[in-house]
Amino acid sequence: MKSKVKEYRQKLEITQQELGDKAGVARQTINSLENGKYNPSLILAYKITSILGLDNIHDLFTFEKEDLEEE
Repeated sequence: MKSKVKEYRQKLEITQQELGDKAGVARQTINSLENGKYNPSLILAYKITSILGLDNIHDLFTFEKEDLEEE
């Protein structure tokens, strides 16, 4: 999954820690999201979308075909 979390977080000038605190997750979770190493739950994805002031989850997270393939 591709994420624009870092881009939008930086536009708002908030740290990973601040975003994590608002979303109820650790700073490391935000870091992993930004680096494409963690796929959030649907609830967390919506929380972060809302915190970053976006209306559409697809503006922040993009699924790719590979994300839907079984491992």
